[in-house]
Amino acid sequence: MAKLLSVNVGLPRDIEWHGKTVRTAIWKESVRERRTVRKLNIDGDKQGDLLSHGGEHRAVYVYQIDSYRYWQQQLHRSDFVYGQFGENLTVDGLSDDEVCIGDRYRIGSALFEVTAPRVTCYRVGIRMDEPAMASLLTGRGKPGFYLRVLEEGEIGAGDVIVKVAEGPERMTVAEVNALLYLPGHPTLQLERALRIPALSKGWQGSFRELLDATESGRPIRGNPGLGRTGPTAAPGFRTLRVARVTRESASVTSFDLEPTEKPPLTAALPGQFVVVRMRSAPEGPPLLRSYSLSSEPGQAQYRISVKLEEHGAASGYLHSRVHVGDLLDVSEPRGSFTLGTPGPDERPVVLLSAGVGATPVLAMLHALAKDPSPPKVWWLYGARDSTEHPFANESRDVLRAIPGSRGFIVYSRPRSQDQQGRDFDASGHIGVALLEQLGVPRDADFYLCGPASFLRDLTAALPAWGTPPQRVHTEVFGPGKSTTPGVVGAPVRAPHPPAGAPGPGPSVSFTRSGLTVRWDPACRSLLELAEACDVPVRWACRTGVCHTCETGLISGRVTYLPQPLDPPAEGNALTCCSHPAGDVDLDL
Repeated sequence: MAKLLSVNVGLPRDIEWHGKTVRTAIWKESVRERRTVRKLNIDGDKQGDLLSHGGEHRAVYVYQIDSYRYWQQQLHRSDFVYGQFGENLTVDGLSDDEVCIGDRYRIGSALFEVTAPRVTCYRVGIRMDEPAMASLLTGRGKPGFYLRVLEEGEIGAGDVIVKVAEGPERMTVAEVNALLYLPGHPTLQLERALRIPALSKGWQGSFRELLDATESGRPIRGNPGLGRTGPTAAPGFRTLRVARVTRESASVTSFDLEPTEKPPLTAALPGQFVVVRMRSAPEGPPLLRSYSLSSEPGQAQYRISVKLEEHGAASGYLHSRVHVGDLLDVSEPRGSFTLGTPGPDERPVVLLSAGVGATPVLAMLHALAKDPSPPKVWWLYGARDSTEHPFANESRDVLRAIPGSRGFIVYSRPRSQDQQGRDFDASGHIGVALLEQLGVPRDADFYLCGPASFLRDLTAALPAWGTPPQRVHTEVFGPGKSTTPGVVGAPVRAPHPPAGAPGPGPSVSFTRSGLTVRWDPACRSLLELAEACDVPVRWACRTGVCHTCETGLISGRVTYLPQPLDPPAEGNALTCCSHPAGDVDLDL
């Protein structure tokens, strides 16, 4: 008969870790008196990071004394106390390879339901003083599990744990844990897991992504249940020749690029970008910049359209020193900002852009014009005036080829010679008030690209207007947002070389941040090097489990320590546990 050995609670606290302040409630203390269990917490207990932990389906965390004994032996430790793993309930029995998702248990006067294995994060490594602990718990099949509180009540050490109902499908905690995190994701197992109503929504979403990938008939790239599920590309650069240079506006110039030898170019998806590698000085570090492809997808050439930025080293080099016949190093097309497959029953497509942000959505517009049964298309574009309006004639010509399409041009500061009705349709800026005035449908698929303020305003306004957030797709120029769970009060700084003397290792380029530095073996991972440079990063487990840090590997090769539980997609890297094996270029 299973038994409750200890009830453990703790409140959030701020700790110092690697120069950061982390808010965490991973420290739990055993309590002697009986405690009331409520829908979201045990009295006296809270979670420090409600985005990653807590909630109805993760109200109570359980860990087993047998696992304590296992880790004491594996880690050669004898200092464990109840609550050591951040668990609320330390139990005798209820092994992960016996308890099933959906099982129900009575403890004291409370009733619980098993909802999911534990999702480990880096904070358990801090608590255990073992950085690899998140990977060890998951990889060894000893994660523990979460409970949902079906009936509130009192519990205390010594209570007998009584199973009162069995979950459907009889999938154990260990099986479900392995199905998501370890290589091999059998279709029948995924289908079984999705038939368990008690399984938490996050896990259901991950298994649905995996099932969709297996049923598509295409090879699974990486782990779609965890990582970035968009298209991937092989690392490396190819030398292309500049075939044509075209001035599109006062500040935007297009460069058509063609292969110098076979094979032909890889066909890009509408909306993707390439990375261009240049050397403005023979002995200087290379300049790497990402440029969206503005050309019709599938052509024999790539076209990039580059805005001349003030003090822009790369754009200045391209505008002033690159001519027809010159050679440039160009990556394979990359990026997940791509047009969904249109069809006669598809929702309308709204292409919203401003400035040079027109480039990826122009490629989408070309693709829609080639479709035999395109959806209704809206093209809304904002510029300062006619001198800063690239692709004006091209976009109008393409729109005319799409039945039922509609275009609308907004100038923020039209010149006196700019004629309304000929050059532009209205003055001002693009916002939801204009969309409503024009009759743009709220349930369309929206594709947005433009300056940061343009994206910020519209991505906030569209869901408030009634557009489902999953139908708002954006492309961001430059570094993305950081994901650093539990870190509080961290200052935001522009990317910069790390403090101290340059490292002795190979070159590491953070292409979105426009920064190239040398690898320093004092860093334990590429993630740590990026953090030392204040490059925006994403992470959660920091040990190769969760794939939150999965990043495009534009060129080069990495090695792993520790090895990730499931490798990333080809052309990507897990920065949290990788080192460069030579020069590398990362999409960060």
